[in-house]
Amino acid sequence: MAKILCVLYPDPIDGYPTDYARDSIPQITHYPDGSSVPTPSAIDFTPGQLLGSVSGELGLRKFLEANGHELVVTSDKEGPNSVFERELPDADIVISQPFWPAYLNAERIAKAKKLKLAITAGIGSDHVDLNAANEHNITVAEVTYSNSISVAEHDVMQVLDLVRNFVPAHDVVRKGGWNIADIVSHSYDLEGMTVGVVGAGRIGRAVLKRLKPFDVKLVYTKRHQLTKEVEQELGATYIQDVHELAQLVDIVVLCPPLHSETYHLFDESMIKSMKRGAYIVNDSRGELVDRDAIVAALNSGQLAGYAGDVWYPQPAPADHPWRTMPHEAMTPHMSGTSLSAQARYAAGTREILEDFLANQPIRPEYLITQGGGLAGVGAESYTVKKGQESPGNSEQK
Repeated sequence: MAKILCVLYPDPIDGYPTDYARDSIPQITHYPDGSSVPTPSAIDFTPGQLLGSVSGELGLRKFLEANGHELVVTSDKEGPNSVFERELPDADIVISQPFWPAYLNAERIAKAKKLKLAITAGIGSDHVDLNAANEHNITVAEVTYSNSISVAEHDVMQVLDLVRNFVPAHDVVRKGGWNIADIVSHSYDLEGMTVGVVGAGRIGRAVLKRLKPFDVKLVYTKRHQLTKEVEQELGATYIQDVHELAQLVDIVVLCPPLHSETYHLFDESMIKSMKRGAYIVNDSRGELVDRDAIVAALNSGQLAGYAGDVWYPQPAPADHPWRTMPHEAMTPHMSGTSLSAQARYAAGTREILEDFLANQPIRPEYLITQGGGLAGVGAESYTVKKGQESPGNSEQK
């Protein structure tokens, strides 16, 4: 029997939903690169249900308990007396989401003597110390591509929100006002602007593809240049140096993973090098930018707007300055956890569990690090990839 510890975000304030806005969601069988969506043996949920919160349980309880395993689900993950901290030492498997990350740092991994598998329900495993996972022979897996398009759609939405000044306009209406001049004095057309995408992985390419019909000039930077055929299809021009890209664009969309080279990539100096009145959209990782430099640039007018779906830390404290800075279009970390995406990453989580618990190979594209199998099941021996970086929230997506 395995103990599975699953950390999910809390249920809605008004309680777990009994009905939904739509009766169904479109069925998607393949991702844009041709790879298939998750293929577990079965699912115990209806696609379109809320699965990412505590009561949703990723649709896993029936499957796991029917096979003799223990499932502990909680949203309580902070502090030494949290449920997560108490249950971790004898957990065999930990499941977490990027949207409500249960941080598996080196100290916690050292305490989790039985831990063999850490699953990210979604994309982005930088809440797991991968070097420590390697050292302790722990497999780290995530559901590749499951919510990449979800995030890309959110990126495009926030580009339009900022340029058209949508959020303040909506606030005027909600408050009973109608002063058009107050809104349009900060509203522009996207057409003709230059948009740069930093990190043209799965998400970044999807952003470029979706922005092309807006008749914008598209540029991108990436560790490895896309093929000429893909560039032509996207209508995008490669800029090798991110600093050069920053100076050229009216809008930058950040899609790279978070690692040592991208930490605070857009700091005070980089932002000052941009055109006055540029916009930044960041749905990748909060620490790609310098928090206080963003606030200062919005207050000074160097930036015309900042939109993001990612914060540091998460959840953001009530006094986080991004909650009250001007010209923002912030959301809680929700871009990759739409009900559509949840159906895919819940199914992918089950697929990973089915394979691991049956001592079968996990789909290779899901693997971030490879460790040993589950104790007592007759585990295979895998090659450990030392020092492998997390793909974060973008290149894998």
